[in-house]
Amino acid sequence: MTRRLLSAITIAMPITLLCFLGCSRQGSVTPISMEETGVKVTERESALTEKDWGAWRGPGGDGIARQQELVTTWDEEANVIWRADIPGRGHSSPIVVGDTIFLTSAIDTAGKQLALAYRRTDGAESWRTVLHECEFPGSNKTHLKTSNANSTIVSDGNRLYTAMFNSGAIFATALDLQGEVVWQKQIAAYSSPFGYAPSPVVYKSLVVFSVDHIAGGCITAIDGVTGKTAWRVPRSPACSYASPAIATVGGVDQLLISGGNAVTSYNPRTGDVFWKTPCSFTATCGTIVTTNNKVFASGGSPEHETVCLSATGERLWSASNHLYEPSPIISGNYLVGVDDNGIALCWDIESGERKWRKRLGGNFSSSPMMVGDVIYAPNLEGKTFVFRAGEEFELVAENHLGDDVYASPAVSGSNLFLRVGINVGSNRCEQLVCIGSSDE
Repeated sequence: MTRRLLSAITIAMPITLLCFLGCSRQGSVTPISMEETGVKVTERESALTEKDWGAWRGPGGDGIARQQELVTTWDEEANVIWRADIPGRGHSSPIVVGDTIFLTSAIDTAGKQLALAYRRTDGAESWRTVLHECEFPGSNKTHLKTSNANSTIVSDGNRLYTAMFNSGAIFATALDLQGEVVWQKQIAAYSSPFGYAPSPVVYKSLVVFSVDHIAGGCITAIDGVTGKTAWRVPRSPACSYASPAIATVGGVDQLLISGGNAVTSYNPRTGDVFWKTPCSFTATCGTIVTTNNKVFASGGSPEHETVCLSATGERLWSASNHLYEPSPIISGNYLVGVDDNGIALCWDIESGERKWRKRLGGNFSSSPMMVGDVIYAPNLEGKTFVFRAGEEFELVAENHLGDDVYASPAVSGSNLFLRVGINVGSNRCEQLVCIGSSDE
């Protein structure tokens, strides 16, 4: 069932006016403080449960599932519970809230950007909402590894929040769990030949969005209920694509993001800068991961590195090896990841010593996910490598499903959810696949 079309800064604005406004607002971003907006941060309790995967990279934003065990082998038939067709194309990852799976997609030929919902039990489509309908700017210039629906939905258990690049700007949208739009607003003008990638994150009653681009971007926090801007902080002009992370490090809630030749820590309540540490990377894609007293970032173009910082931004160690598109993961005492070229890497989190380097094969865009002590890493050929990471690399399984995987996996209960691409003749289509034990 198609919901009503909303493609404007306010619900009443027509599409043509949106296109004009989106393309005409360029230039630097003006900061906005909490004192100006009067928005209060409330300790709103999340409605998510232990079984939910409500955000990019899961409940902690770090790729680590709360579950301790999951099926490790599958193929095109074995341990496949169901498949559901996805309209259009998108590289956003699925999330799971209750009995529903949510994701975004884009139908390029129609210029439509969608939010979609599927029943967890059988994959039946519950609803679809058209968020925007307007010719995609620069659609013929986007990178082969991007799409017009890259950003993963985030949920607080009551609403869904997403960001889309449309009409020369980034727009934030809030929906209820039935697919009705609650609010929609323009965050900032945006210009990039490679599309828009960052996913929003929830902090208490706020939803935080990042917009990094060469004309000067920003990080902004919006009240999830009202859609009112709480604060906005300008960012240095640099094209970068990393999603922000929120974690308690050194006993302090920190909003962390890499890119623009630095790792920067903000106060998620106010947007004030806690610290900013210079690094080699201008552009990054991967999300920062943390322990209770350390911050880890990796990536970079044209220069690159992997860094470990203290809770206050002091540089503890760095390595020349790096991960660009896939985000890292922390497995016990090790920082683990897979680079774009299919090389798995492992560092000791205390010393920075590289423990091992293993070629998996293929190219990677998806970020790994860990269940218990087992890491799942899909590549761009549809093969998912399942391995344990410690002092040594231990391969558990190699599973092939579909022809490509750009999105990262989601986990809920005893099920793994993958968004896969399938080539049918000269055409490519997408499916959402539920994987689990066929014995259950």
